[in-house]
Amino acid sequence: MSASSPGEHAPRGALAALTLAAIGVVYGDIGTSPLYALKEVFGHGRVPLTPDNILGILSLVFWTIAAIVSLKYVLLILRADNNGEGGLIAMLALASQAVKHRPRLRRALLRVGIFGTAIFFGDGVITPAVSVLGAIEGLEVAAPGLHHFVVPLALLVLTALFAVQRLGTAGVGRFFGPLTLLWFLVLAGLGLAQLVQHPQVLAALGPQHALRFVLQQPGVAFVALGAVVLCVTGAEALYADLGHFGKRPIRLAWFGVVWPALVLNYFGQGALLLADPRAVRNPFYEMAPPRALFPLIALATAAAVIASQALITAAFSVTKQAIQLGYLPRLRILHTSVRSAGQVYVPFVNWALFLCIVAAVLAFRSSSALASAYGIAVTIDMTITTVMTFFVIRYAWRLPLALCLAAAGVFFVIDITFFAANAIKVLDGGWFPLLIGGVMFTLMTTWKLGRKLMTDRLREASIDLPAFIEALFVSPPQRVEGTAVFLNAERGITPFALLHNLKHNKVLHEQNLFVSVVNHERPWIGFDKRCEVQALGHGCWQVTLHFGFKNEPDVPEALALIEGHGIRLDAMQTSYFLSRDQVRVGASAGLGALARWRRRLFASMHRNAAAAGDFLNLPTNRIVELGAKVEL
Repeated sequence: MSASSPGEHAPRGALAALTLAAIGVVYGDIGTSPLYALKEVFGHGRVPLTPDNILGILSLVFWTIAAIVSLKYVLLILRADNNGEGGLIAMLALASQAVKHRPRLRRALLRVGIFGTAIFFGDGVITPAVSVLGAIEGLEVAAPGLHHFVVPLALLVLTALFAVQRLGTAGVGRFFGPLTLLWFLVLAGLGLAQLVQHPQVLAALGPQHALRFVLQQPGVAFVALGAVVLCVTGAEALYADLGHFGKRPIRLAWFGVVWPALVLNYFGQGALLLADPRAVRNPFYEMAPPRALFPLIALATAAAVIASQALITAAFSVTKQAIQLGYLPRLRILHTSVRSAGQVYVPFVNWALFLCIVAAVLAFRSSSALASAYGIAVTIDMTITTVMTFFVIRYAWRLPLALCLAAAGVFFVIDITFFAANAIKVLDGGWFPLLIGGVMFTLMTTWKLGRKLMTDRLREASIDLPAFIEALFVSPPQRVEGTAVFLNAERGITPFALLHNLKHNKVLHEQNLFVSVVNHERPWIGFDKRCEVQALGHGCWQVTLHFGFKNEPDVPEALALIEGHGIRLDAMQTSYFLSRDQVRVGASAGLGALARWRRRLFASMHRNAAAAGDFLNLPTNRIVELGAKVEL
């Protein structure tokens, strides 16, 4: 049974507000696709610009949007929520839990899902670059002499966008919905003006034009699919933002505003190309009257910034979730809103994304060049989502195998066809997001495996906690007032911080809590299931704190819930003891599953990880860190 999403039972006024907000956040990326999608199909001469081809491409665009966005995402995948949450990590958690009794399959799914998450970061680099460049390239239509200013202006806009991330979006976020709604109304208006003059283009709504185009020119159609897929970039955001808005507002926004506006604009561009093939250089901006070009460029740039902001915010959120699931080291995370815990800023991710985006803009220099890199990241994530969906509907929902194979199989064939069409462009730029995804996948899997190896090493040298306490009190140490909280990665073993404290300080506090934090593969865990307490005697307790991957891991807040177990907590009398492990890489290559270079990489990541105290929201003036060395 899934948790209720925000918009499911909202009153009419709240539903309208959520729908407007969803237009701004969810549909910014797909809303900027008309800037470059049709231009990429015809702009390189691979698809001859003939009336039949124009109708065939428009028909492909319409039915691609209908199949992938309307059917797959809006109607099917939005149903596969994980306690009200969406996104690839939520889907991964749902799928892995559904096959938890099949360990090999579960491990394979986790690797596939983590690769999809890694590729998402490649998408996060391409989206801002291609959207902002595509918007500012309108200057080449308005004033061709300004061509040389496109890249510098794009870099200026992107620099300003990333520089203000630390301030959060609470102040300007309220304008995203109205601005994006205005953008979609302009898209519809521009397209409608052309359709009135050339209504015959509406014949492309019939699938026969797409079928005829594919059957008569299969090679050309295959190449064209690599650009047609650009019309569905951003479809993943429908599912990723499910937890923020709920199914109903997202569906209302799609069917009521976004899909009609996109269809009108694409068909308007097609109508213009039928009338004037010279408009192929930039059919989107060529639809606008000359005096409206500069205001349209400004509005398009604002829409591109909003689309980029949604992607950047998603990158912060995905990073935080990956950290809590144990696939990335702790990073410094700042909260930018006192009202919304979900609004976070991750400085390292922000500036790493920025540097990669700047590199992409300088290397590719146009939206056309970047579009070749864009499609492959999008199609990989779409394919992985389809695979995950199959395991959810088969093993979690327990639907008949034939039905699951039929439903997922249709979408898998569509996704893999688009992926194949983009795979031929790997050397033309598709290598870029694959490189970023590959680096991220290596980092994430190295961290996960390295943590397991380090835990195994610590466990080998560990002492059973209950047995140690009993032995300790045969000749008890001196007791002091207050509470000591020992953070312990493994339940039931004696933390090194306790051993060092006894060795050097030779005292034990009046109350001792051995706290283990467990992060689960589900988005939310309520306060009623947050804590488990086991009395160990002699004023000692084993405490286990449970968090979902979207919960805030606030240890002091969670510990306040256990006072009913005979534990008295005074914030000013509580000290938090942490083990600061120092990882050393051994010379032997046979020390574990990781190659030496990966162990070195893990050691570097571990050394540069943010302090555990900051991540767990511990009061900085109450932390005591004691070191321990671990050799891998």
